[in-house]
Amino acid sequence: MKDIGIDLGTANILIYIKGQGIVLNEPSVVAIDTETNKPLAFGDDANQMLGKTPFKVRAIKPMKDGVIADFEITEMMLDYFVNKVKARGMFKKPRIIICCPADTTPVEKNAIREAAEKLGAKKVFLEEEPKAAAIGVGLDISKPNGNMVIDIGGGTTDIAVLSLGGIVVSRSLKVAGNVFDNDIKEYIKSKYRLLIGDKTAQTIKHEIGSVYDSDDEVEMEVRGRDLETGLPSIITINSQEIEEALNEDITKIVVATKAVLEDTPPELSADIIENGAILTGGGSLINGLKELLEHELSIPIYVAESPLTSVAEGCGIMLDNLYLIE
Repeated sequence: MKDIGIDLGTANILIYIKGQGIVLNEPSVVAIDTETNKPLAFGDDANQMLGKTPFKVRAIKPMKDGVIADFEITEMMLDYFVNKVKARGMFKKPRIIICCPADTTPVEKNAIREAAEKLGAKKVFLEEEPKAAAIGVGLDISKPNGNMVIDIGGGTTDIAVLSLGGIVVSRSLKVAGNVFDNDIKEYIKSKYRLLIGDKTAQTIKHEIGSVYDSDDEVEMEVRGRDLETGLPSIITINSQEIEEALNEDITKIVVATKAVLEDTPPELSADIIENGAILTGGGSLINGLKELLEHELSIPIYVAESPLTSVAEGCGIMLDNLYLIE
C-alpha cells in the first residue's frame, strides 16, 4: 500500500506517492465531448485544447477558486490521474492527504473528501494549503515560533502565520494567478481593443509580468483579434503596462497580508520581524513581488526554492508522519 498526497489546485494537480516523490504534475483541465458528455483528454493534452476546441468539444477547468466547481468532472479527472499512476501497480486502498485553501467551508470540504473517497481511499485527511506549503518549504512549524507563509496559487492566495503545528491567523482571498491572467486580458481589451485568450495572457504574465518599479522595461509582441475589424492583429506591450494591469489585485494581496500581520500576537510578530515570510505558489514568480512586499511590509521576504511544488512536497512530509495526524 502506497499513501498518496494530492495538491488539487485550480491551475495544476500534483500527486505525491510515499517513497516515490511527485509522480504527476499536470494542468487541472478536462476536454469533454458535449454531445456524449464523455471526457476526451485530461491534463497536458486537454490544456493544449484550451481556446482551440471545435463546437462539440469543451475544455473545462473543474476547479475554481481552490474548490470544486464541477464535482462530476473533478471526480473523472482525479480517477484518471490516479489510474495513470496506478497503472504501474503502485498501490491498493491508499490513505490520501488532500490539500484545500485555509477558508474552505465545511460543505466544500465534504465535496473534496467525497471525491477522494471515490478513488477507493482507505482514509482521507484534509489539510490546509498554507500549512502544507510551510512544511514543504522546510519550515519547522512544530515549535512555539512564528512562521509566515504567503501562498499565491492559481485560484486563491492563502496568507497564514503558523506556530505549534497549526495556523494562528490566516486570510484566504480569491485573487491569484487566474485573476492576474484576466486582469491582463481586460487591460489589453480596454486599451488596445484586442481580444486575447487565457493562454496568451498567461504567457505575457510569465514573460514580462512585473508588479514593482522595474528598471528594465521589457516588451513583447501580442497577437489577438481586433475587436473593431474582427481581423487578426499584433500589438506591442511592455512590462510597465502589465504592472498597471495587475496593480489593483496585487494591492488586495498586500492589504490582506497587512491585516494578517495586524492580527498576529505580539510574540509571534517579533519572530516574523526576525525571520520574515516565505512566498510560495506559482504567483510568487511574478517579477518584483518580493521587492514590493518587502517595501510595503518592512519584513524580509524569501521566495521558496520550488514554489510550484511546495504544497505537494509538504503533503509528502506529512505522509511520512501520518501517525501525528491520526
